[in-house]
Amino acid sequence: MISESQEPGAPRRPVKDEVDVVAEETQMPAKGGKKEKKGSFWKELPVLVVVALVLALVIKTFVIQAFYIPSESMENTLLKNDRVLVNKIVYHTRDIERGDVVVFSGADSWDPEFQLEEPSNPVAAFFRWVGTAFGVVPGEKDYIKRVIGVGGDHVKCCDSKGRITVNGVALDEQSYLHPGDVPSDRYFDIKVPEGRLWVMGDHRSVSLDSRAHQGDPGGGSIPVDQVVGRAFVIVWPFSRATTLSIPDTFSQSGLQALGDSAPLVAGFALAVPLILVRRRWLGRRR
Repeated sequence: MISESQEPGAPRRPVKDEVDVVAEETQMPAKGGKKEKKGSFWKELPVLVVVALVLALVIKTFVIQAFYIPSESMENTLLKNDRVLVNKIVYHTRDIERGDVVVFSGADSWDPEFQLEEPSNPVAAFFRWVGTAFGVVPGEKDYIKRVIGVGGDHVKCCDSKGRITVNGVALDEQSYLHPGDVPSDRYFDIKVPEGRLWVMGDHRSVSLDSRAHQGDPGGGSIPVDQVVGRAFVIVWPFSRATTLSIPDTFSQSGLQALGDSAPLVAGFALAVPLILVRRRWLGRRR
């Protein structure tokens, strides 16, 4: 078959040749396009990595951070090598409560429970930071304990049955205390200063908690502003994934310290005389 689109007098050629040329010309750009897309991905990859790290830093700093459990001080609630997520914004909406499991910084306060070697170079320091951010590497100055008393509480060990009391109310700690441990093998009797917390590990026999720092400023209590956030869930290993709720014993109404209700009490104390004066004044006018 001969092409009919050729000019008069020009040598004739089979249509098949013409079709082959067109097919080659249309296929070439497609191959080049694939190479261009592949190269574009590798160019964008460093940008994606940087954006991911920036987002991780923002989330770690202000919202949620993963923490690695390096010791046995919170067993069996938290086991060594567990990973937990810590909510950093919850205490902007409510106060720290008794029974909360909190992470706090012991920098310039408590000695670390374990020692880590300092990074030998900036690269190692960077990877240490990344590991800490994602809860793969423990933070040397970070601690995780349970809040037993808040500012104004009278925390004491122990009553006649060997139980810790808060404002005279005994705690039933069997649901979280390490099996075989007593509530405390050390005597203490402290009024927690305002703006501070009395914290203890659930594995009392090995935990270097507030009891071990009674000679420090604050009598072993820690500043509220050193609290990083509330540990609310175990995320690793998956077989232990669970939420960390406040034990029922801390919901006892008698735990409320007088200091917590002082503004309300003072308000009633002032209101009663004012009401009596007002009644007398109205009675005289009649």
